[in-house]
Parts: sequence; structure tokens; C-alpha cells
Amino acid sequence: MKNKGCLSAGTIGIALLVIVAILFFWGKNGYNNFVAQEQEVITKWANVETVYQKRANLIPNLERTVKSYSKFEQETLTKVVEARSKATSINIDPSNMTEQDLARFQAAQGELSGSLSRLMAVVEQYPNLKADQQYINFQREYTAIENSIRTETVYYNQAVQKYNTSIKQFPNNILANFTNFKEKPAFKAEAGAEKAPEAFSE
Repeated sequence: MKNKGCLSAGTIGIALLVIVAILFFWGKNGYNNFVAQEQEVITKWANVETVYQKRANLIPNLERTVKSYSKFEQETLTKVVEARSKATSINIDPSNMTEQDLARFQAAQGELSGSLSRLMAVVEQYPNLKADQQYINFQREYTAIENSIRTETVYYNQAVQKYNTSIKQFPNNILANFTNFKEKPAFKAEAGAEKAPEAFSE
């Protein structure tokens, strides 16, 4: 009986070690997976910021081109410049981004998109400005960048969806809560910040 008792205790000890080992490797692999997916989200966000910054960088050249036409409506141009200033002043930490942070970012970028659309609609009334080579160059670059914005926001949303799904699935959600991995916000399609630009008139 004594030997059987010792054997039982040994078996229990081994079983406990096996359970601990399984939990350790599950926790380690799960944690590392969360880290990798979070880093992918952060990388995709950096790409989003880059293309939005490229768009903002176009505006000084646009401003100089438009200002060369003295009769152009300065109020429309001023609104673009002000919207650019607001959009570029928003800095977000992607590792701690909230729904409110992203909403604020999208609102500012959407305001800039709207201002640019209104300016380009006004340009249609100025044939010489519309035909200016600098403005044509702006159109070309702007269209390419807007398409990149749409692409990069889609990639970002895909990375967010993968990450959020991973940390919310059972039993990963237990580990995620314990290790403080939180859900990331995604771009809202209805906000319009990632929509492709309307075609320019020829």
C-alpha cells in the first residue's frame, strides 16, 4: 500500500508538471502571438500615417500654385490650409489608441478631404489654373495618394480585425486580459476618410 501511495503521489506530481508545462507553453506562444499581431497593427498604422502625411505635404505646392492666380477665391484656399494644420497636429500612439483617438483623427482628415474637394470644384471655374502644369502635377499625385490611403486603411483594418479576433477568442481572451492586451479601433467606412477621390474633369 505504501508503494502504491508513493506511486500515486509521483504520478500526481508528474501530471501537475505536465499541466504546468502545457500552460507555460500555451501562455508563451499566445503572448508572443499577441505581440506579433499588435506589432503588425502598429506597422500598418505607420503606413496609414505616412500616406496621410504625403497628402499633407502636397498642399504647400498647391497653395503656391493657386496663389499665383490673383482672382482665385482665397477663402477656399485658406480653409484647406487651416484643415491641413489641424490634421497634421493630431498625434496618436498606436499602442494605446482608443476609438475616440481614431475618430478624432478621421474627423480631421475628413475635414481636409472635404476642403480639398471644394477647392478643386472651384478650380473648375478657372480654365487657366486648371490647365497649369503644377496643378496638373498636383492632381496626379493627389489621386495616387488618395488611392494609397484607401489601400493602407484597408490593410490596417485587416490587421486590427485579426488581432482583435485573436485576443477575444476563448481561451486567448483569458490570457489577453491577464497580460493587458486590449482591443484596437478600426477605421469606420462611413467616415469617408479612406474613400477614393472623385475623378478629375478633363
